[in-house]
Amino acid sequence: MHAQNQPSDTLQDVKDIKRLMERSSRFISLSGLSGVSAGICALAGAGIARYGIFKNYYSLYNGRGSFADGDFSELKVQLLTLAAGVFAAAFLSAFYFTWRKAGSQGVPLWNYTSRRLFWNMVIPLAAGALFILGMLQYNEWKFVAPACLIFYGLALVNASKFTLTDIRYLGYCEIALGVINMQWLGHGLYFWAIGFGILHIIYGIVMWWKYERRPLGQ
Repeated sequence: MHAQNQPSDTLQDVKDIKRLMERSSRFISLSGLSGVSAGICALAGAGIARYGIFKNYYSLYNGRGSFADGDFSELKVQLLTLAAGVFAAAFLSAFYFTWRKAGSQGVPLWNYTSRRLFWNMVIPLAAGALFILGMLQYNEWKFVAPACLIFYGLALVNASKFTLTDIRYLGYCEIALGVINMQWLGHGLYFWAIGFGILHIIYGIVMWWKYERRPLGQ
């Protein structure tokens, strides 16, 4: 009986070793629900921008026949405020679901691997944010949406070395969408909604299905 159990015991040992190696080299506690929640926040922000901020902005033009000197500056402040609010909501929701998954796995949320993941993602994001603020300073607003998508995609690809490889493919999609957006600059808000909203939701559902879904009966 003992000899018959040896192959299964060996297989279990190999699985345990593999799991330990993954935990030591990669942060595997990212939750698919984080992607879904971030995507919903992005779509809500895009809706507010499209049917609230931009509608009011162009209503001023239709009523006066021109824009006042301060109208565009006010628009930039409103959009930056909205973007900051969307980012905060997406970050907090993503943090909650990731924290919850890490707790269920019995692993610390902030460790050596997660710190490497954080820094490899935040550096391209910070560079992109400064680049975009510089464009807004010179009123080059048409390139903001593609720049957001491209820098975010680069950050995901750079950080994918320290987490699940699925993140890399999301990064590739974000970069490709940003490059395509360069050919339709007047539709940046829609590309932004697709990249940060729809793609995030699709990615989150796929991640949940692959790594978090429990088979029926368990």
